Amino acid sequence: MRLNKYISHNSKYSRREADKLIEAGEVMINKQKVEDFAYDVKEDDQISIRGLHVTEKTELTMVVFNKPKGTLVTKKDDRGRTTIYHKLPGKFRHFIPIGRLDFASEGILLLTDSPKVAEVMMQSGLDRTYNIKIDKPLSSEMEEAMREGLSLDDARAGGHEQSKIYSMEFAPFVHYEVRNAGENFTKLRVTIAEGKNRELRRFFGHFEANVLDLKRVEFGGIELNNLPTGKTRFFTRREYDDTHKYLKMVKQIEEQEKKEKEDRARAERLKEKRKNQTEDQIRRAQSAEKKQLKEKQQKNSNRNNPNKKNRK
Repeated sequence: MRLNKYISHNSKYSRREADKLIEAGEVMINKQKVEDFAYDVKEDDQISIRGLHVTEKTELTMVVFNKPKGTLVTKKDDRGRTTIYHKLPGKFRHFIPIGRLDFASEGILLLTDSPKVAEVMMQSGLDRTYNIKIDKPLSSEMEEAMREGLSLDDARAGGHEQSKIYSMEFAPFVHYEVRNAGENFTKLRVTIAEGKNRELRRFFGHFEANVLDLKRVEFGGIELNNLPTGKTRFFTRREYDDTHKYLKMVKQIEEQEKKEKEDRARAERLKEKRKNQTEDQIRRAQSAEKKQLKEKQQKNSNRNNPNKKNRK
């Protein structure tokens, strides 16, 4: 994990504030001043800021937040716009959002005080369910793309105007259903297993359809239900149990993949070693064969010229 990210996840400072602290020489790693902004924090590193040790959080707390429209999922905004941290109770100001919802979207947003859990769940293929409204009837082309997936070289329609993301791959939707339809709109409930940048807005934008409303109602089996807009709640015991089971499964998969990678590397090293040994054996055999041939030629030469040996 990059140093500024580690600091923001385990202290009161944001990433930008962490960068300023690093630049000012107020961050120490193993009692040495650090100047590398891209430094990757290792497991046994000791991080301190202004002489105070930064302790990595190990306890897990999970929160469900019903994000209102018109709020940014970020700690600070240069333009002074409202962020989720203006709406969250003070005790959750250091929590990390799992994924994002754009400024105009609303609904369920999970937050945690564990950087590792946040990273795992952000990269997961957990189902995300949305209620959306578009300003067009649903076309057969849209339905085919939802069923089969979509690959776009230009996916800027529906994206933020300053976004640097151009192309995008859209996996087939896990599920979709039409909930209401009229001449100039369609209301849908869709479930996807990704969380790419403005994914649904870009998807429908390709078909020249604008997303008028977007509300996420479920994330990884955690439901929004009747939680009021702008309010939070802690996970239920069942939700904690399901989360721990999922994290355990991810860890097992990672350990298995690591073992398989190590086994493949070991097999490659053994193969290379055997190859080198075989090549060395061939070279030694060829050298011995040349030596024997040379000795044989020498003997034949001495036999054919007996006076040569006597002259010596």
